[in-house]
Amino acid sequence: MATRVSYPAEVKMKAIEMRLAGVPVKQVMEELCIRNVTQLKTWMKWYRNGELHRLQQPVGKQYTYGKGPEYESETAELQAENRYLRQQIDIFKKVQRLGEEVVPKVVVQLVEELKEVMTVSEVCLHLGVARSTYYRWRKTADQNTQKEERDQQIGNLCKKNKFRYGYRMIASLYPGVSEKTVQRVMQKNGWQCRVKMKKRKRTGQPAYVAPNIVSRDFTATQPLERLVTDITYLPFGQSMMYLSSIKDLYNGEIVAYTIGSTQDTAFVLDTLNQLAELPEGCILHSDQGSVYTSYAYQEAVKKKGITMSMSRKGTPADNSPIETFHSSLKSETFYLDEIYRTTNACVIQIVEEYIHYYNHIRIQTKLNSQSPVQYRQKAV
Repeated sequence: MATRVSYPAEVKMKAIEMRLAGVPVKQVMEELCIRNVTQLKTWMKWYRNGELHRLQQPVGKQYTYGKGPEYESETAELQAENRYLRQQIDIFKKVQRLGEEVVPKVVVQLVEELKEVMTVSEVCLHLGVARSTYYRWRKTADQNTQKEERDQQIGNLCKKNKFRYGYRMIASLYPGVSEKTVQRVMQKNGWQCRVKMKKRKRTGQPAYVAPNIVSRDFTATQPLERLVTDITYLPFGQSMMYLSSIKDLYNGEIVAYTIGSTQDTAFVLDTLNQLAELPEGCILHSDQGSVYTSYAYQEAVKKKGITMSMSRKGTPADNSPIETFHSSLKSETFYLDEIYRTTNACVIQIVEEYIHYYNHIRIQTKLNSQSPVQYRQKAV
């Protein structure tokens, strides 16, 4: 049977304070050398129930309300303290992988912290490390290993892209390292993608409905062969604003967009008129919104030689590429940077900068880890 560990009340209270401050469970356990996550959950439960007196109870004993620890003598109290200190050294060896699998930087850091109250020889003796080994490690403590340099470069890529990329995209930017390795490094250091998609159900108000020609076949063999369009809300400024955009299914590029304060027919016509020369047989897909089913919009589409296609009523998945873009825009800008109220001018600037970033810089796995513009230029 494994040795049962008795933690002082100070350690338990420190663990509770760290969890209340938002420190991850894994980090709390590593810093305070806590063996089992269940113990931490129990302490948090006592805290929430107002049973802080139970933090004083030793292993195998439960106190009733208002009673604290009781020792038969001062010797028993000292023995309990010594037992904890011995267990702590054992925890250092197992949790921090000291002893047989020593971590040089951890040893150097630990010796530096304890050498004021203990000699270097005593600390090294407890850690199972020769004193000469400690001094050798101290000389090279500031030198990064190859793995540490790799981890640092992966972290720089995550920070450069504002934690918008998952491990697959980061791995494509860092060749020579497997996706699993990049994933492990990102998880270890808390560098995972911080973008959370926000879904919204949309329903249309059809007047004239075109058939669903695209039928969720979001592929194209040449630029501007198949386009998708939609309107999204921008509730982040002084007043409600809207974004109308058109996306090319060939490379995912945003080929036209308009930002305005009203979502009427003139608003979407302005976006449509930004399209210049289009190939024969071009298809434009939208939902059944009233602006798209209006007479004026249908006439403008016919004049450009475009074939109209529309989603089924209340089925956003039929137009998922443009829905996904609008979701990414908000998640990777306003929600990521926690911008919920600003000026209309700032909203327009953020959207325009993101669309340029999306077209020219932001890589996509399906485009061989290239941006939409890079993919189109190489294809040409």
